[in-house]
Amino acid sequence: MPYLLRKFGLLLFTLWVAVTLNFILPRLVPGDPVASMMARYQGQLTPVAAAALRIAYGLDNHSSAVQQYFTYLSNLLHGDFGRSVSQFPTPVRDVIAQAAPWTIGLIGTCTILSFLIGSLLGLYSAWKRGARLADAMPPIALFLNSMPYQLLALMLVYAFALQRSVFPLSGNLDAFIGDAFTPKWWSSLLRHAALPAITIVVTSVGGWLITMRNNVIGVLGEDYLAFARAKGLSDRRILNRYVLRNALLPSLTSFGMALGFVVGGSILVETVFSYPGLGYYLYTSVVALDYPLMQALFLVIAAAVLIANFIVDALYTVLDPRVRDGKST
Repeated sequence: MPYLLRKFGLLLFTLWVAVTLNFILPRLVPGDPVASMMARYQGQLTPVAAAALRIAYGLDNHSSAVQQYFTYLSNLLHGDFGRSVSQFPTPVRDVIAQAAPWTIGLIGTCTILSFLIGSLLGLYSAWKRGARLADAMPPIALFLNSMPYQLLALMLVYAFALQRSVFPLSGNLDAFIGDAFTPKWWSSLLRHAALPAITIVVTSVGGWLITMRNNVIGVLGEDYLAFARAKGLSDRRILNRYVLRNALLPSLTSFGMALGFVVGGSILVETVFSYPGLGYYLYTSVVALDYPLMQALFLVIAAAVLIANFIVDALYTVLDPRVRDGKST
């Protein structure tokens, strides 16, 4: 319990630092959302409208930076991230709420699948070293892991969307699909998600394979495994009780980080496929200088990574008794 309390305190402190930096950094960048909107509408905004927008975006020159900061904190506690510039006057909260399910559903599922498939293949590759198939896996994994997301995505789009029209070119659903969660709706969703999912899984599974393989090889050299074999334990029990459990622990931290970054989406993949997730909106917010949406997305990503790592720390207390007993941090 003291271990988790320390971690929770660190989480709150880090989150406060992230919130504070999120407030400061956009104000150091030349220009502001209102100036961006005035440039977008080419002088159609009157000075009165511009002044009202500055107040709405918390950029009122009559209030001090300290007052703006506490107003910003108060708005965050109430879930108010302001209004999007690129999609004015839609609140940023609505933009995130609309995009988050698509990113979490696609990127989250692909991240979990990549971790499970890569870890199982890495375990097999290390446990069966010397076999032709097991030894062929690492070079293939390195090749796939080094392949850029966007390159594979463009190849898949050309082969299966432009040339053969097997899958849709972009988007998340067909137009006028009708009611949600019907068989037709699910079919459209899966067809639109197929190419982005293949891109993410193929290019990321190799990293998990290499990581797990290295972890298993390191565990196989430990003295306690030689002792377990000397006791006459079966290979199945050694693999499940000693090898897998100890080799999996170092991967959990990376998996927690990966789950945290799920919220940010895979920007390149979502951009190539015009998939309306958080990564796509993060890209468009940077291009359109949509500071409120950009701020909110960066903050959501930071909070997701911190929470995911805290969950992983909690799992460590269950999987590793040394952490629970305070003998290791």
